[in-house]
Amino acid sequence: QLQLVESGGGLVQPGGSLRLSCAASGGTLDYYAIGWFRQAPGKEREGVSCITYSTDYTNYADSVKGRFTISRDSAKNTVYLQMNSLKPEDTAVYYCACFRSTSWICKMEDPWTTWGQGTQVTVSS
Repeated sequence: QLQLVESGGGLVQPGGSLRLSCAASGGTLDYYAIGWFRQAPGKEREGVSCITYSTDYTNYADSVKGRFTISRDSAKNTVYLQMNSLKPEDTAVYYCACFRSTSWICKMEDPWTTWGQGTQVTVSS
């Protein structure tokens, strides 16, 4: 019954920052893992980051380590992706997803079952 809605995308210059939000409705994110993914035209979907909501465990793709930060706000039932030092190759539609999990960790190849509709991020000068 959980539903996800992404927001916060837009146009930003190289080196700039953007914060994406993934708001959940229809239930609490407790006992879920939440992931951020991206897909550029003609490219396969790529895992970016994930978080285990109950433990605050986080995981990042090598391409974004040190630049992106995933976090949660339990009071708002929302997960964020803070993106700094953005590069043109970060341009993509960004999606959030979740699945019900009892594991302490999360990984990009987990069985994601519920997806948001996506938000466009364009990094260009």
